[in-house]
Amino acid sequence: MSNIGSYEERYKDFTWSVAEKELEFQPGKPLNIGWYCSDRICARGKGDKTALVWESASGAAKTYTYHDVRRLSNTFAVFLQGLGLKPQDRICLFMDKIPELYIGLLGIFKMGGIAQPLFSAFGDESLFVRLDNAQTSAVITQKKHAPKVRKILDKLPNLKHIIIVDHDGKAPLKDRDVAFSLEKADPVETFDAYPSEAETPSLLHYTSGTTGQPKGVKHVHYSLISQYMTARWVLDIRDDDIYWCTADPGWVTGTSYGIIAPWSLGVTQCVMDAGFSAEAWYKFIEKHRITNWYSAPTAIRSLMKAGDEIVKKFDLSSLRQLASVGEPLNPEAVIWSERVFGKAFLDTYFQTETGSIMITNYPDMKIKPGSMGKPFPGIRATVLDPKTYEPYAETGKIGLIGIRPGWPAMMRTYWNNEETYRKKFQNGWYMTGDRASIDKEGYFWFVGRDDDIINTGGHLVSPFEVESALLEHPAIAESAVVSKPDPINMEVVKAFVTLKPGFTPSADLDLEIMNFIRKKLSPLAMPQEITFSDALPKTRSGKIMRRILKAKEWGEEIGDTSTLEND
Repeated sequence: MSNIGSYEERYKDFTWSVAEKELEFQPGKPLNIGWYCSDRICARGKGDKTALVWESASGAAKTYTYHDVRRLSNTFAVFLQGLGLKPQDRICLFMDKIPELYIGLLGIFKMGGIAQPLFSAFGDESLFVRLDNAQTSAVITQKKHAPKVRKILDKLPNLKHIIIVDHDGKAPLKDRDVAFSLEKADPVETFDAYPSEAETPSLLHYTSGTTGQPKGVKHVHYSLISQYMTARWVLDIRDDDIYWCTADPGWVTGTSYGIIAPWSLGVTQCVMDAGFSAEAWYKFIEKHRITNWYSAPTAIRSLMKAGDEIVKKFDLSSLRQLASVGEPLNPEAVIWSERVFGKAFLDTYFQTETGSIMITNYPDMKIKPGSMGKPFPGIRATVLDPKTYEPYAETGKIGLIGIRPGWPAMMRTYWNNEETYRKKFQNGWYMTGDRASIDKEGYFWFVGRDDDIINTGGHLVSPFEVESALLEHPAIAESAVVSKPDPINMEVVKAFVTLKPGFTPSADLDLEIMNFIRKKLSPLAMPQEITFSDALPKTRSGKIMRRILKAKEWGEEIGDTSTLEND
């Protein structure tokens, strides 16, 4: 039996006090995620239990107990304090999936800082926008990523320290550089965690925007309540499980369910810091006897592409619970996983702004392949009329997904952007920006984004951000960016550009522009295809009609073109 029992019974009488009681948290008392994910577990007699098993792409491996995590996160906290960093300072984690990233997050929480995890593949421009907006005080990084920070240092007066966790002592430290070795530092046995309260800020995650700069989503320590409970009931994590979440902590899944949830539950989790390979992934599951696996549809489709035969080479019998997040999980993937693993991947749905799972499939619940499932207990979700923001009376109609505010992991604001935050709420509902329908049994069915955000492999890319970067290339006069269908990633970035006089389209220029975006923003934002045009479709007021370009890519009706300037 799973942790959740009867969904209907749980949903009917659920309150978040269930999680508070299990975590022994009393409202009004201190609540520090760092303490809950390490010291509390040790105090319960699990200090010698393995907390983290880590492997690199080269095969290097490290294992940490909960006592190790407790001491090392204390060590991190003391080091950060020693640099003069204070509670509420924004401290960025800009690293690959190395142990310092996972343990460092707890260390930041313990000293009262606001952790700002950023994807290590970000280029200097993506990095600058986010560090500048947050007025970040310190960046914890690796020597291979430090040059990207140094490149923008002159534009970041608030950035006091670049903390390099793998400095070998050979190359001289540069301006604002600080060397720190978690392994060589004296371990700190005891540390009084900052007495953060439920509403004390904890995390700042950046999400893409369609018409403006990326937005900093502010979360608080009380988010732990949602993350703990959803991991227990949806991911069905039990005390003796070996858990693997493949998400990078640069994204919300990687922090909510790749650090906070498993460690608050006191289980062993495994991390592989390597690129995707079906053989490597299956080998990892077999070697560590993974029981609970939380991954993304893109990865699942890539595993499908690798075929059924490779699965037979490995003993994957340890797997008990499979779940998916980041984008819609197509029915074929659910059916395939049932066939090859003997169990289905359960589709789960949430956002950076929601902080924890909102709508989901459950253990012991009938699965409808392709469906998002039903709202988690404590979550009231529905589909709203886009014009009135009122719930539809009848089932089956496509509308906007709305969620009643008030769950613990809900964002508290967008950083320095309260106006945009308020616009996310209409008629008493949090507006997700996604469209769906609800069937007669209460299952939600995802239809698509209500804006132009590109969901490529579960990572959200802002067309605005890519378009802005494209215009910085010396050859480009105008740009428009849309999504294009892709069998593996669901959708990828496609760019339409017009060139300045003196430049002509060529394969070399095509490649040059792609690499320009890859270095400036990230590999995820790099256009997979570029179309050179003499002109882009515009309204009479001069606005580029991105909608028309996207409709053509997806084979959809173009719709009303009466406002086109040349119509």
